[in-house]
This record gives sequence, C-alpha cells and structure tokens, in this order.
Amino acid sequence: MTGTGSDHAARVVELVRRLAGPGAQAEVTVVQHHQALTRFANSFIHQNVSDVGRAVRLHLHVDGRTAAGSSSRVDADGLTALVERTLAAARLCPPDPAWPGLTPPTPVPSAPPTDGPTEHAQPADLAERVRAFVDAVGGLEAAGYCRISSRRGAFANSAGHTAIGRTAEAAMDGIARTGGADGVARLCVDRLADLDGAALGARAAAKARAAANPVELPPGRYEVVLEPAAVADLLQNLAWYGFNGKRYAERQSFARPGAAQFDPAVTLVDDPLHGSALPYDLEGTARRAVTLVEAGVTRAVAHDRRSGAEVGAESTGHGMPGAATFGPLPRNLRLLGATGDDAGDPPGEPTGGAAGAGPVGVAGAVADPDTAALVAGVERGLLVSDFWYTRVLDPKTLVITGLTRNGVWLVEDGVPTRAVRDLRFTEAYSRALAPGAVRGLGRRPVRQPDRLDGAWWESPALRLASWNFTGGASG
Repeated sequence: MTGTGSDHAARVVELVRRLAGPGAQAEVTVVQHHQALTRFANSFIHQNVSDVGRAVRLHLHVDGRTAAGSSSRVDADGLTALVERTLAAARLCPPDPAWPGLTPPTPVPSAPPTDGPTEHAQPADLAERVRAFVDAVGGLEAAGYCRISSRRGAFANSAGHTAIGRTAEAAMDGIARTGGADGVARLCVDRLADLDGAALGARAAAKARAAANPVELPPGRYEVVLEPAAVADLLQNLAWYGFNGKRYAERQSFARPGAAQFDPAVTLVDDPLHGSALPYDLEGTARRAVTLVEAGVTRAVAHDRRSGAEVGAESTGHGMPGAATFGPLPRNLRLLGATGDDAGDPPGEPTGGAAGAGPVGVAGAVADPDTAALVAGVERGLLVSDFWYTRVLDPKTLVITGLTRNGVWLVEDGVPTRAVRDLRFTEAYSRALAPGAVRGLGRRPVRQPDRLDGAWWESPALRLASWNFTGGASG
C-alpha cells in the first residue's frame, strides 16, 4: 500500500467503521521515524545503528470496552489485521465506564520547521562530532554517544479530527575520565549543526581533571549549586510524581494548584513546541505551553482526556503511550525565573572560564560564567555536576535518595577549593525548592537529553540553600 501517514490513519478509521459498526470510536496515530546512534568507548567508535520504520497505533472503544493495538505494517492486509485483533481484544476487556470520549475536530498549531540536515544525517556526520569530542579531551579516556531522531506523524479519529506534524532533534552525551575521575557534558538541540563536539569534549575534560584526588566530606546539610545535568533529575521526578495528572487525581501528588509551594524564583513551564515534539498528543489534542508553576505558585498539572475528566479539567495535551498505567507526564519541562525570563545567551552548551583563581586543577570545576556567578555567592557549600540512581522513598512528598556523580567540589568563600568523593543524599525535592530555599538561578538554560524520544529537560544552574547529604557513595 502506498500513501502518506494521513492516508493510513484515515484508512484505519474507515476499517473500524466497517468492521466494528458506526458506534465504535477509534483514535489512530501513524509515526514514521528515523533514529541513528553512534556510540564510543575507550575513545573509539564501537557501534553505529540506524533504524527507519513506521508504527501504527489504534485505540478502540466499542460496546463500552476499550483496547489498544499496534503494527508496523501499512499494507491493506496489515491494517485490516490490526483492526480485527484490536476489536477482538476489546470484546474480552472489562467495561470502561471512565472512557472520556474522542477529541473533537479542533485546530492544531504548526510545529516549528525541522532541520533537513538533521533529519537526513549520515553516520559520518555523527562520527565527525565524536572525533571532535575525543580530540578535545586531550588524551583522556572518552566514552558516550551522539544521536539524531526525526519523526513524521499523522492522527485521525472517528469524530473527524485530524492532525499532522514532524520533528527532529540531535543530542550528545559524553564523559572524559582520568585516574578514576569523570567529567560530563550533555546537550540536546534541534539542529545537528549546533552540536559542537569539541566544546563538549573540552568541558568534560576540564571537569574530569578538576575532579581528580577527591577528599572525603562528612554528611550533613550543605548549600549547593546544581549544574543543569543535576537539575534535570529534579525536573524528571517532579514530572513523574508531582505534575502527573493521574497521580493528582488519585491524591498521590504533592501538587496543590493555587498554593505557593515553590520559591518565588521558580517558574516551570512544559513547552513541547519550544523543542522537538509533535504538535499534538496521542489523543490528537493540540499541544501548547502549559505553566505548571508561576513565580512559586502551583498553577496546573498535566492531563490527558482521562485524568482530566476525573477531576473536571480539560486535557493539557499530555496523552501518551502508557498513560493509563503511569499517567500523563510533562516531558519538556523548562525551569525559568519568576517572570519566565530566560534572556541572555541562547540555549546551548556553556563555555568559558572558571570562577576565581582556585587551586590549580580545581578551577575547571566551574565550566561557565553563568555557574560561576552562582558559586561566587556561596560561603561554604558544594558544587554538584550530576545525580544518578535516584529512587523515590515517598512519592507523595517526593523524598528521593540517590548519588552524585561526574564531579562534586567543596566551595569556600565563592571558590571551588577541592574535589569531593561522591555522596549519597536523601532529600524532598519539593522542599528543596520551597519558598525561601532558592538563592539563585542562572540565566543560561541548557537542554538535557532524555532516554525517551522527544523528551528533554531545560534549565540553568540552580543555587539552593540546603541539600541533605546522608553518607558516602557506599552508604
């Protein structure tokens, strides 16, 4: 079968009408994707993979029951088989009285234009950036990946609503290692041309050298400056457990719209059209910027049609695969200042010098002037590059435990003075950002890549009054 994604989506809707009857309700998404990934380790490329494919997803509600199915086939027999087996599954499912109905025909905004060279990037284009990264680390051991992802999507439902869109993104994540100390640099962008492998490699190497010969530090509460990679972990967990409409409907979220739950310096916006995301969700709802926190006041949570119906709210355009289980999640969170001002240099990978003179070898701990300005105000505290292995201890209050990685430094009188061994922390993320807890926000946002296609987290560096470190990396 030939045709576009829109043609295939319309064909599935027609097949549902013919095979299941006029009372059946169907949502169909068709996505053609191209994903390419080049991995490197020990400073050599060891893997290059590329995947081009098409996925058709059907969500069907018939006789009060709901089922979903998917297929990679778009020929006539493949689409017919998809409808038949999804219809058979629906007849075996329990009744679904909470079915929220279909998205009615509504306008869907046009997504920003995509970058052709990114969509059609070749392995040599990715390898070029890996080579630049490896050359820039100056003989240190390097590892990581460079990837691109593009999608062309179409949506149709049996209420007559249709939508189309396309996206593209590129990302690089690399580490440099020396003597057991690691430095990291990550960036997600809309254009592959904006990935500067040399700048990323130089930053990772400077951080690794600055992290050598760490000392032990006793546990306790410390003022911290979190770099964007660490802030991304805060945003991810806030999205999963705080601004998740399903958890909110089940009263398992700390979010209380209308309450001043965050410091006035904090504004959080889920802004899919700011970067690489389709302009509609899995249910065909138009996506738009949604302000979740405004100048410290919680304003909204993310909803699909089902979670919104439970609490008497409209969908915010966050329908997604797995939402019935995990809930609708904001996946393109931006941390802004109180006025939403992210002025200054355009989003990108920070470059530049360090704060103060610092001891030789430690000055590279501060990778850019934006972070340096925050560090300069810390009398005694810690500069943290990254978090990992974070696990939720209490979902309602969002108490998290985890580890630092890729560099921690003691800051004294505004200057990083020595590297510190990795620490374990236990902290309530919502409390760490509570009124009076934020002492500074950088002005240069950096977009961090996520493991999920189309998801990213963007923020500047963040200075917090207190972070609870409970022990070393071993306990």
